[in-house]
Amino acid sequence: MTVSGRRGQRPTLEQVAAYAGVGRGTVSRVINGAANVSDQTRTAVQQAIAELGYVPNRAARALAAGSTDAIALVIPEAETRLFAEPYFSGIIRGVSTELADTDMQLLLTLIRNPKERDRFAQYVTAHRVDGVLLVSVHADDPLPDLLESIEMPAVLSGRRSGDESVPYVDCDNTGGAQTAVEHLIGRGRRAVATVTGPLDMYVAQCRLQGYRDALRAAGLEEDGRLVADGDFTEEGGRRAMGELLSRRPDLDAVFCASDVMAAGARAVLRESGRRVPEDVALVGFDDSAVARHMDPPLTSVRQPLEEMGRSMARVLLEQIEGRKAGREDHPSRVLPTELIRRTSS
Repeated sequence: MTVSGRRGQRPTLEQVAAYAGVGRGTVSRVINGAANVSDQTRTAVQQAIAELGYVPNRAARALAAGSTDAIALVIPEAETRLFAEPYFSGIIRGVSTELADTDMQLLLTLIRNPKERDRFAQYVTAHRVDGVLLVSVHADDPLPDLLESIEMPAVLSGRRSGDESVPYVDCDNTGGAQTAVEHLIGRGRRAVATVTGPLDMYVAQCRLQGYRDALRAAGLEEDGRLVADGDFTEEGGRRAMGELLSRRPDLDAVFCASDVMAAGARAVLRESGRRVPEDVALVGFDDSAVARHMDPPLTSVRQPLEEMGRSMARVLLEQIEGRKAGREDHPSRVLPTELIRRTSS
């Protein structure tokens, strides 16, 4: 039997059907693993596929199956934060590693303004991806609620609140911060300040709560002059550190809610003539490359960023598979943190 078609062209589904002596629909059922095909017919189709070198069109198969074989990793931040903060690169590495052995394509999407948010909302509402991983969630971000309303499988990196309804992967932010501040107090520091993250983010609220819990456990009163708002950027750390020094020049320790802010704080301390750790002990959060390369090296709370990314991808894949099987699982995970002690404290 011969197959018509021009030389160099890939064989089509119709050509496979003609070669096997069956209908086009039968070939589709064999390719998609349907059960209602006889063993004899299945063998004939598989032999035709092998002899013709037919390669199924993944995009067409996905469309027919109601899936896209694509996952969107959404970061609602500017490029400057994406490339400046190790947090994002760690999450991206973890997600990519977990998806490497699957058929899923990873689409990285930055949302920097309302127009881009609206464009992505239209894209995801059309179900042009199978699921969404959302990183760096602010309390007023409408995307998690949208994803929930259109029943799009989704996983958040962190939470918007303590009663988050969308599946998430988080680390023990409160416990990690408390351990960091207890470490500073245990080193004899009594005027312990903190530079918070943006307080419209639950992660920043949790780290501030951990700071407060450590003070309370040690019998120390909280002083509002020792708390300055930051924004997880180096410039934010510089600005907050300047405020703290102007309010309480006698401070002897600082817990920064991120390593990047600690780098900014370290620069201001140096400019003001304060030695680290002799005059002011310093601790960060993330245990990123920034912490290891600072002078002196920064004591920091390690959150397992790559494992968070891997876990996010696993939780999302579980959701996608669960929905195909008629299950409505909503797993969430909180990973432990660890204080890594270095010279800065």
